Amino acid sequence: MPRPLGRPPAFETRIGAALSALVAVEAERDRARERQSEARALIRELGVLLYHPYDPVDGQTQPVERVAARFTDVWTRLKGLAEAAELPERARERLAKAERLTVQWLATLAFFFATVTARVEALALSPELEAAVLEQLIPGIYLERVAARSTAAETRHRVQAASTALLDVLRRADHPLQRLAPEDSARVEQVAGACADLFQRSSSCVEGRNGQLSLHHHGRHRLSDRRLAALTAVHNFHIRRPDGTTAAERFFGRTHPALFEELLLRVPCRRDPDADGHARRNYPI
Repeated sequence: MPRPLGRPPAFETRIGAALSALVAVEAERDRARERQSEARALIRELGVLLYHPYDPVDGQTQPVERVAARFTDVWTRLKGLAEAAELPERARERLAKAERLTVQWLATLAFFFATVTARVEALALSPELEAAVLEQLIPGIYLERVAARSTAAETRHRVQAASTALLDVLRRADHPLQRLAPEDSARVEQVAGACADLFQRSSSCVEGRNGQLSLHHHGRHRLSDRRLAALTAVHNFHIRRPDGTTAAERFFGRTHPALFEELLLRVPCRRDPDADGHARRNYPI
């Protein structure tokens, strides 16, 4: 018997519903991509543009209050993106943990400006020269350092251009800085370079130090405070770069006695007989 005809399938209705669902999913995908792109831009602002004493765009001094306001804006927007994306609680906790570091970052920035001002004032320059050193020479050298560390060509060229614009003004023959005696000019340059190097965001030496500790922890697990202090002393006062300087010499700007020779002079040692009656040298380390 022929099969009776039933109600025809509602293909048009099904296709319409599928298309509506597809449009909704694509719209959500586009919104997710926009949130992701915005989050990347904000993270880049945190890591590349924001946390600097001098603006990488024009070299102008960034007061602590201005940086704090920008931090607040970035964190607020990132938290809003996290909520919109319905990120898991673990991701939000990591974001909150990073935000709590803001106080330490701002304190470092305030310390930097206070130290730089004190060092420049110690040069006893005229008000005009002091302003030039604080507003042009140190920012120009600092941006020069930032450009040298930049991996992106576009960022490197832009920051280098800002540095060159600041330093070229100081190199003019009619600038008061060029009329200083050679020894005074060299001293100003040395102090300005030291001030520019004073601000360390996340220096390679710190990262290398953390990497060394990570390897020690991986191999031995749970290093004692005493061993950590000893490793820190070795890292700062014994390990030398190819130029022959230690981390302590670069930080303080002067040499220091050799670590282990000084250790032998300062650490008391005694001779105790061992089980066989032989003298044994003991070191309290």
